[in-house]
Parts: sequence; C-alpha cells; structure tokens
Amino acid sequence: MRTGAELRERGGRILGSPLGRGVAALTAGALPALAFPAPSLWWFAYVALVPLMLLIRSAGTGRRAALDAWLGGTGYMLAVHHWLMPSLHVFIVVLAALLGLLWAPWGLLVARLLRGQVSGAAAAAAMVVVPCGWLMIELVRSWEGLGGPWGLLGASQWQVTPALRLASVGGVWLVSLMVVAVNTALTLLLVASAARTAATVSLVVGALALGSVWVWAPQPERSGTARIAVVQPGVVEGPGSVQRRLARSEELTRSLAGRDLDLVVWGESSLGVDPVRRPDVAARIAALSRLVGADVLVNADARQTDGSGRTGIFKRAVLVGPQGLTGDRYDKMRLVPFGEYIPARSALGWATSMGKAAGEDRLRGTRQVTMRLPGADGLRVGPLVCFESAFPDMSRQLTRDGAQLLIAQSSTASFQHGWAPGQHASLGALRAAENGRPMVHATLTGVSAVYGPHGESAGPRIGTDTSGAAVFDVPLARGTTLYVRLGDWPLYGALGVLAAFCAAEAVRSLRRRAAQPAGAVAAVVPAGEAEAVGEALRRSGQVR
Repeated sequence: MRTGAELRERGGRILGSPLGRGVAALTAGALPALAFPAPSLWWFAYVALVPLMLLIRSAGTGRRAALDAWLGGTGYMLAVHHWLMPSLHVFIVVLAALLGLLWAPWGLLVARLLRGQVSGAAAAAAMVVVPCGWLMIELVRSWEGLGGPWGLLGASQWQVTPALRLASVGGVWLVSLMVVAVNTALTLLLVASAARTAATVSLVVGALALGSVWVWAPQPERSGTARIAVVQPGVVEGPGSVQRRLARSEELTRSLAGRDLDLVVWGESSLGVDPVRRPDVAARIAALSRLVGADVLVNADARQTDGSGRTGIFKRAVLVGPQGLTGDRYDKMRLVPFGEYIPARSALGWATSMGKAAGEDRLRGTRQVTMRLPGADGLRVGPLVCFESAFPDMSRQLTRDGAQLLIAQSSTASFQHGWAPGQHASLGALRAAENGRPMVHATLTGVSAVYGPHGESAGPRIGTDTSGAAVFDVPLARGTTLYVRLGDWPLYGALGVLAAFCAAEAVRSLRRRAAQPAGAVAAVVPAGEAEAVGEALRRSGQVR
C-alpha cells in the first residue's frame, strides 16, 4: 500500500510530463459539466473549477498556464456539448479546441493573481478580476456564430432559489460571477495562508450581498392565471413520419376538449408543410381550435415565403384560431450552427458529409414579435424557437415589448437519449426568473416544462419517453425585474474591471522599467542557468 508521500510523488511525476498534465487539464476542465442536467449536481459548480485553477497556478511559465487553460476550456466545451458527437463526429473536437482558446487569456490572469505567495491585497483583487475574466469567456462564446450561450456556468443553478433571485437582478451573468467567485475563494483558502482572511471576508460579503438581493430586489406581483396546454407527440420515425406525427398531435389536442384552455402549444417542427399553402391543414387545426375553445400555436419547418418576398425554409411559429390563421407568426432569427445552417458554407460545406449537418441553410426572421390571444383576456405571448431560449437578450426584449408569457417551441429528436433535453428545458427557469414572466418550454420530442415568474416549477415535467398532453395553470405576473430594466450590466461592469486591471498592470510595468538603473541588464532565466548567465556577464565586463 502506497503512503501519502509516495502518492504525491507519483502525482508530481504525472503532472510533470506534458502528456499527463494535458490529460489532467482536459479532465479538470470537463468537471463543471456534472453540475448541469442530467446529473444536476448544482452544488458541484461551486468547487468544480478549483482543480483547474490549482493546475494553472502550478504552471512554471505563462505559456504553460495559457496552455493548461486552453486544454481546460477544450475539456469544458467537449463535456457540455458531448451530445453533438453523433451529429458532428470528430468535427466537434475541432470546434471545442478552437473555442477553448478563449480560456488562454483567463489562464494568464489566474496565474498572475494566484501564483506564489498571494498577499491579502492580491487575494482581494483575484476575487474580483478572475470571475470577470471568466465572464468575458462566456460573453464571447455566446455569440450565435460561435455556438451561442449553451452551458453558461450560471445556468447550472436553475433550480436554486437564491440564484434565481440573483438572476432577476443581473441575469445569468451575475450568477456566473457568483459561482466563479466562490471557486476563487476556495482556491485561495487552499493555497494561500496569507490570503485566507481576505478570501473569508469576500465570502461573507458575498453572502450578505445575496441576502440583500433576496430582501430588497423588486419582484413581479401575481396577476392571475392562464391555462396552457402542451402537446408532445413524442418520437415518430419511419416512412410517413411527418403525417403520422401530425395525426398524433391532432389526437392529443382533441383529448383537451372541455378543459377551459387559453392556449394550446405544439412543439418545434410540428408541421412539415406551410399552412398558408396548405389551407386543408390550416382548416384542420382551426377545427381543433374550435373544439378546445382556444388558439393553437403550431410550428412549421417548411419552404415558405416571408413578408418581404423571400422564399426558403423557415422555422415559423404560427397562431391558428377558430376561424383559421390569425396572421400572427414569428420566424426563427437565431439558427443553430451546422444544425440549421453551415457557417461559410463554401469553405465548410464538407461538414455535411461527416454527420447530420444542414443540407440546406434555413432562412432567418428579421424581428421579434408578440402575439395577442383575443380569447384569453388579451394575453400577450412572446414566442421563441428552440435554441433561442438560451439567449437572455431575446426573452428580455419580448418582456420589454409587453409579453406576459414566454413560450419556447423545441424539439430534441436528434439527442433524445442524451443530456441535451433536460439541459435545454432547464433554461426556461433562468429566463422566467430573469424577466419575471412565466415560461412554457414545449417540445415535439424531449422534455417539456413550465415555470412560474420566479423560475419555480409550475407543474410536473413531460419526459422524453412520453407521448401525451398536459394542462398547466400558469401563474401570471405584472411588474418588471431589475434585469429587464438595467440589462446586461454585469458584463459592462466586468469589462470595466478588466480595463482597470490592465491599466494598473501597464502602469506597474512602466514603473518597474523606470526603476531599473541605467545600463542594467534584466533577464528572466531558469534557476539552473543562473550561474552560467552570471559567468557570461562577468566575462563581458557588465558585472564585477
């Protein structure tokens, strides 16, 4: 049996080798994925970054620290997007490695602030600057063209009530800041005895701030209830699947007759035809609307024409009432890279031969819309389609436009047996809490869920193995949250902190250079070469 000293020595040898250290960095970077659904170990998010930060801290050079962070970021992206592997195959590794480069500057930041003997002042700076650096990673990779805001660290706290209250103040960004700050404090407590007081004080201050948010942050007030039905036909495969799926959706909708509904929601791609070009299909759905006494929100994935005359494949939310098409529709604006379009198709079109990448690019909508339900006391709903529920700014804009209920129509048929359906459904809780508006996440296949205006569950989920319909009494609310009023202020604050830190570092560097004696030679060399360098300087006459 090995002793503790032997195990530490063996671990040191492994981390001392480039291969062992690289594997350790990849593994450490992947750990936070366990905080998201399906594992949903939300508490693990508060310690998951500590191994990676310790590894970066032990790097001997800035180059090694940046490399460790890059590999850690690659591991993170692979872990939170692993469900894409059946679709993109080896290309997902390439994408993860490219996006992992965003972590390299953060690695330099961690090494600069946490390496060596950390003073109390340096610890206080690290508690602020390191989380802000992480937030910049999340900001840049949240761009739609880079894959969008999937797997933001703050989103792992979707079922934690205090974190949801924090989201109502600063969105998911503020929650991410809090999670990374706790990881930074724990790292300091482990490695820097001189900084433990500062780290402890920072944790206490953070806890008091969270308590203040809980007490003083304005929250929307309850203003009634809407009865919303979700229809989930489930997986329908094989020849004629589009027609059989429509028939199943109709059957489930008919079962809702007499339930005193305000709206029936079908999932993404519930129609494989354009209801404008197929009046027979529109008439069938209108008959269902008359039967259940409520409008039906469907979603068509078909070749259609928009208001400007463009013709192509749109993902379109369409509202159908008792008299037929109401004229309310919304075309999906933010498309899934490779899944719904190929970025720079002329150069990357070969990706279609490697997996389930889009054979033809979908067209984008040009604006967000809200839809009024005349049969539900004028209830105004804001539709989103699938991937768009991951973008905080889209649901915020709908809320500012007057939406009282947020609706995301989704389908995860390609990833039915992975972690993606649960993680996608969990995003609704964050969007509801951020905006103080209930959210309905209705899927064709996957996990359907409904959340109240504080992010709380409004009823049992409909799981991936279910083909059925469910009715939810959804609590409505009036008033707005601070996030709706102030927007993404944590991002701007983080940019300001990093700008101030870089300016301070630049001033410190200039002062250090100015303090050097004229003619002095400054060099940074490995300890083992110090004697050789000194001898060379003596021979040259620069050192006596």
